This record gives sequence, structure tokens and C-alpha cells, in this order.
Amino acid sequence: MDEAAEEVEQAWAEHRRRVLDVGYRMLGSVADAEEVTQEAFLRLARADRAGIDDVRGWLVTVVGRLCLDRLRADARRAAYIGPWLPEPVVDPGPGIEDRVTLDDSVRMALLVVLEQLSPAERTAFVLHDVFQVPFDDIADTVGRSAAACRQLAARARRRIAESPAASRFEVSPPAARALAARFAAACESGDLAGLVAVLDPDVTGEFDSGGLVPGAPLEAVSGADAVATILVVAFDGSGACFELADINAEPGVLVRVGGHVAAAITFAVADGRITALHAIGNPDKLRRLQPPV
Repeated sequence: MDEAAEEVEQAWAEHRRRVLDVGYRMLGSVADAEEVTQEAFLRLARADRAGIDDVRGWLVTVVGRLCLDRLRADARRAAYIGPWLPEPVVDPGPGIEDRVTLDDSVRMALLVVLEQLSPAERTAFVLHDVFQVPFDDIADTVGRSAAACRQLAARARRRIAESPAASRFEVSPPAARALAARFAAACESGDLAGLVAVLDPDVTGEFDSGGLVPGAPLEAVSGADAVATILVVAFDGSGACFELADINAEPGVLVRVGGHVAAAITFAVADGRITALHAIGNPDKLRRLQPPV
């Protein structure tokens, strides 16, 4: 192996996880994050590395630009059938070398709000507030001045602060896990009253099916009775098992039917009840969670 290849291989070993983390938080898809990570390292292999003082910083800047380009050009989400939710990441997941780092910045409620930002706002917020990239470097990525990038990040923070589900940090993991356990037990037993009891009266529920799950709602559903009824009816007679799992760094529930993962459900919680429910049932987004064939 020549010296140039050794340098890229060492960078891959040292920085791949960081680059993948940026990609997932920017795009909400592990598969897409892996693609831009590969592309960033291919560009590193072709670059004049003698002029790169900070390899990790260079890679983060490059992958940020690749993600921004994808967000600006991606027509798939505009044509998506029903709500689009990020691909769930479950711990424990694949081998340690392949896993996205799980922390507060991958909480589903936060990623959902990030989806509502402009591509430039999302880039400025993720790179600066999550990965501490200086605004001067973000300016090169976004193609705007450093001052403009500060304003982009500030607008993103305001949007996040306006969303209680995305900005909240006060719910303790044990309390959230206990609520998830009550939710799972009520769903599995078909206990409609018990399910309504763990839901906030004004709860909102979204189900990402990509149009691939017959009967799945294609619009957000509001109200405890409506959300509970849809859940009970959807899995009635299926023999579904509802098991607790850490999904995107928070307690959630995996729904298994015949051993196959049919849905991953995450929650936003406030005052001891579930205020928002995000269910991902698109088979393409659950492929990594399936048992080996």
C-alpha cells in the first residue's frame, strides 16, 4: 500500500464515525449518510493532502456541503407519500464500526423539526451547534457570509425552541421508559382505555409508511382517542409483540410481527404523558433492524 492510500485509510479509521454522524443528522437517513461519507473520503483520496492541515475538519466541511447539495436537490421528499420521518437508529444496532453515535442530537423529535428548516438553516445549525464548526468554515460550505450563517443558526434555534417536543430535556430516562412500557403493554393487549391513559388528550401521531403499508394514515392524527384507536385497530389479530428499545437515544418501542420488525415508535413526553408519537413503518427504513436471513 502506498503512502497516499495509507493516509486515507488512517483517516477512515479515525474520522469515519464523525463524518457519518454529520451525514445522518443532516439527512435523517443512514443509507444516505453512508453514501455521502464514501464520497467525502473519495474526494480526500483525490485531494492535495499536503494543503490540508485539519483532515477531520476538512472532511466535515466536505460532507456538510454534500449534504446541503442533496437537501437542495432532493425531490424524493416532496413526492413522498404521507409523512416523511427519519430512519430510526436502534441501540444496540449493527457492529460498533458501523453505528451512528447516539446522543441528544439524534432524538426523533429534534430531527423532525430539522426537517422543517431550510437546507441552509439545517446546515448552519447542525455544523455549528452540534459539531462546533466555526461560522467562517460554514460560510464556505453554505456560500454565504459568516454573519449570515450566524443568523441561519439563530433562526434554527428559535424554531427548535418553539417546538416543546424538540427542545425539552427534562424527562428522565426511567420515567420515559416506564411510560413506554405502559404504552407497549396497552398496545399488545389491545387495551384501548389503558392506551388513552398514557396519551396526552391533544397528542399528535404520525406514521411514516411511504405508501407501502395498506391502511396507514397519510396525514397526522390528533387526539388521544383517535391515535389509540388507530394503533389498536392496526395491529388487532396480528399477534404483534411490542418490545422496549432505545431508539434514537430515547426509550421507544419496536413492533414485531412474526419476528419481523413492522414499526419503530418514538415518543415526545411531557407531564407524564405522550404528547407526540412518531411511528416508522416504511420497510425500506426498517431494513437494518430486521433479523439476518
